[in-house]
Amino acid sequence: MRTTLNIDDTLYRQVKAYAALRGASVTSVVEESLRLTLLQTRQDEPIPPMPVSHHGGGLTKEFIRSGVDLNDTSALLDLLDQA
Repeated sequence: MRTTLNIDDTLYRQVKAYAALRGASVTSVVEESLRLTLLQTRQDEPIPPMPVSHHGGGLTKEFIRSGVDLNDTSALLDLLDQA
């Protein structure tokens, strides 16, 4: 799956250097790091439920008027940065 992550510049440079020294891709280093983190999570420790809004209405009129495509991550981030 392809996705976009916002990573601190300094951390990204460290990951990129780490990957280069091992002849690996940044993607493979991030994937392995996530796998290790998830494995270290105690299996008996319950994961708290995600917050759910029960407020109806869907998208706000302001968002609809913005014309931003929900599938365009960059446009969504730009809109959020304006707030």
